[in-house]
Amino acid sequence: MDQSLENSAKLGWRVYLERKVLIMLALGFSSGLPILLVFGTLSFWLREAEVSRTDIGFFSWVALAYGFKWIWSPLIDRFPIPLFSHLLGRRRGWMVFSQLLIIASLCGMAISNPQVDLIQLAIFAVIVAFASASQDIVIDAYRIELATERLQAALAAAYMTGYRLAMIMQVLVH
Repeated sequence: MDQSLENSAKLGWRVYLERKVLIMLALGFSSGLPILLVFGTLSFWLREAEVSRTDIGFFSWVALAYGFKWIWSPLIDRFPIPLFSHLLGRRRGWMVFSQLLIIASLCGMAISNPQVDLIQLAIFAVIVAFASASQDIVIDAYRIELATERLQAALAAAYMTGYRLAMIMQVLVH
């Protein structure tokens, strides 16, 4: 192997230790947590609560938020979120707002009893999916603006690694 190529290979992994790349790893992890909940864990939980298969099937529609996030992504890109954007900047403001909405909705889901009030649980699940998809939108935009072209591949790889690690962690926990 050529000496300069060998040195490049040895130094290439260091890009993954840069602060911006590690931030993207953490953001990817925070994005990966809610999606598996909406896609898989929720159905399992509803089956355990003896909710009818028909009702569980309707809950699968919640995941459509991820497929249609392109509809509201221009709004997130264009409009600041009051108070949060003023304090943190537009991208970070939307990220924090989305994360707080996810946390609040997950807490709402946790205290909901699907046998008593399935509608309440459905509302919280829709909010989780919408906020999580919104978080994905803003993190993608933030990633693009975060660094120069030199770091973009490492940022994307770190984001996807964090995303997948979060999904694997959920599978291991169940």
